[in-house]
Amino acid sequence: MRILSISLVTLLFLSSFTIQAQDSIQSKADSLAQTYIITDGHIDLPFRLKVSGFRLKKEYIKDIESETQGDFDYPKAVAGGLDAPFMSIYIPASYQETGGAKEFADSLINLVQNIQQEFPEKFALANSPQEIEENFKNGLISLPMGMENGAPIGDSIENIQYFFDRGIRYVTLTHSKVNLISDSSYDTVRVWNGLSPFGEEVVKEMNRVGIMVDVSHISDSAFYDVMKIAQAPVIASHSSARKFVPGFERNMDDNMIRLMGKNNGVIAINFGSGFIDADSREKSSEMRAHLTEWMNERNLTFSDSATRAYASEYMANNPAYSTVQKVADHIDHVVQLAGIDHVGFGSDFDGVGDTLPTGLKDASDYPNLIAELLKRGYSDEDIEKICYKNMFRVWNDVQGVAQTLTREGNNSTSGGR
Repeated sequence: MRILSISLVTLLFLSSFTIQAQDSIQSKADSLAQTYIITDGHIDLPFRLKVSGFRLKKEYIKDIESETQGDFDYPKAVAGGLDAPFMSIYIPASYQETGGAKEFADSLINLVQNIQQEFPEKFALANSPQEIEENFKNGLISLPMGMENGAPIGDSIENIQYFFDRGIRYVTLTHSKVNLISDSSYDTVRVWNGLSPFGEEVVKEMNRVGIMVDVSHISDSAFYDVMKIAQAPVIASHSSARKFVPGFERNMDDNMIRLMGKNNGVIAINFGSGFIDADSREKSSEMRAHLTEWMNERNLTFSDSATRAYASEYMANNPAYSTVQKVADHIDHVVQLAGIDHVGFGSDFDGVGDTLPTGLKDASDYPNLIAELLKRGYSDEDIEKICYKNMFRVWNDVQGVAQTLTREGNNSTSGGR
């Protein structure tokens, strides 16, 4: 009994020690999240607000200023230390068929600008890392913008300068379907076998103007085309490692990750469970198949209230969520292949639906991921790079290349004088 008692006391002591250590790590993670700038490569707030009929009037401030059902809002961002979420100007592929892509993009850009105008004490626009740093000092959340899908460029190279002037600082070359610029990883049709001839000119012009090239969503062949042409580092604004989800072309394979490192680019890890966990992706596929069969048997659609109620109950009883630890695994993998300077956060908040992992359900949860990285031995300097320094380095490099190309172009035009 005495031996048993001593063992029990030891067990209780070790358990208490472990809890204290975990609390200490979480406390440090909370502190780092507030100390460092946190930037996120991709948040789909503008489209969420657009499709919900968001109106920028004082009686509707709850839609952004107060706690909402979405993944991003002001209280969540403050709690999680999120200082510079790239607002995704997302253009559905359907606009490539119906027309109106540029007009839709403009409407989402206007929406982001209006948020800042309505709440100037909380939000600020930002067109450079330097502006984000200044906003951070002033206690403001920056709203830089990236355009998801190059469809609004249409067939006019001049639109790249147009969207730069409107505040766009990266362009995801395509989305779910092939467009005039590039093939898509999601599309079975490969019109260009990579970039189109026009797409090659688009990449060159983005380098000249100073817009980051985003390789998320494009096909593997298009990725390698970009890497041959680009004169500046590129980003993957919301992609993960294919190693953990074999066969999922939307993620990046090991060779692509290594090449991104050699290019001095950044891979911002997508948090969606289907991007980070093969088991979660398989469960999600099974769920979609089951719900489709259930709807067909009852002649219902996804928009019917009965379907939504059943889907909610089914998902609650058959969760397909991954974990914050799995997201950290992807960060580890990129670091092992490319180095600590080439990874960041690209959550896809408000873009992946109810698929976010436990511990990373919304913008208040960045400290949970930071805590997991601390447990794995990442230093404060490493955390700072992942939070913002890596993305800022690429952004500054892209600006520098644009200035050089502009000077060279001017010299050429003036005959070298």
